[in-house]
Amino acid sequence: MLEISVSGQPRQFDLDDPVLPDWVTDKAITSADYAYDKKLKRSQYQDQLDALHLELVKLQAHRLETGQRIVIVFEGRDAAGKGGTIGAFREYLKPRHAKIVALSKPTEAERGQWYFQRYVCHLPTDGDMTLFDRSWYNRGGVEPVMGFCSPEQTTQFLEQTPSFENQIVDEGIAFFKIWLNIGQEMQIKRFHDRRHNPLKSWKLSPIDIKALSKWNDYTNARDQMLKATHTDHAPWTVIRSNDKRRARINAIRHVLLSLDYEGKNAKAIGKLDSNVIGSGPDFLHGS
Repeated sequence: MLEISVSGQPRQFDLDDPVLPDWVTDKAITSADYAYDKKLKRSQYQDQLDALHLELVKLQAHRLETGQRIVIVFEGRDAAGKGGTIGAFREYLKPRHAKIVALSKPTEAERGQWYFQRYVCHLPTDGDMTLFDRSWYNRGGVEPVMGFCSPEQTTQFLEQTPSFENQIVDEGIAFFKIWLNIGQEMQIKRFHDRRHNPLKSWKLSPIDIKALSKWNDYTNARDQMLKATHTDHAPWTVIRSNDKRRARINAIRHVLLSLDYEGKNAKAIGKLDSNVIGSGPDFLHGS
């Protein structure tokens, strides 16, 4: 039985109980100032996603011809939907030229290196796209909250990151940073689903469970990190992801609308949903 605080109210939550408490199921979708109380219909989602996949294929073909490089960093709390969003991006792309980078904890040798060093070697070559499923921003979130780095190391990271990312942009790489934002009830709901679904149980780690009681610590770390690293040359795009379908659609649209490529069909891409996607920490509304 976990003792947690939800919206300032003490709650007891048994992750092993197959039945979710009512306070989770009633509020999960609408938490975090979410604008919709229901998911996007599957048929609408699939129609929009099919059109976006065609545009992504065009984008990749153009990149391979011109050598344009793309980096997309996906960040967010555990269960925010990073892996699923990355999967939606990459579904019909040539895997060799659309690489997913999800690094495990650093080795002993890597711990002695410049912090950014092990990420630099994964930046793309001509024509490629790299999608980071978590990134160097571990040092701005998970590491300080869980005590895996010192406060001095976090401060140094926040000071160095804008300069590091400026070098990426100056190199001519199209660079995107996406923060997927979920409410606390939705995170609990998704953790519960992972616990009781054998196909998803591998996604739930002891650190994830420990994080349930550190919601406010993660919020404070997130706010500090986004404020320090939201820059003109490398801004954060925030996407409310209580509904994974709307989150994926808007993430893909954002990237496609930001880039030029041969055969681009703006009508097929569609418009961003301002209820779901916005720029920078101001879009978080404290969630």
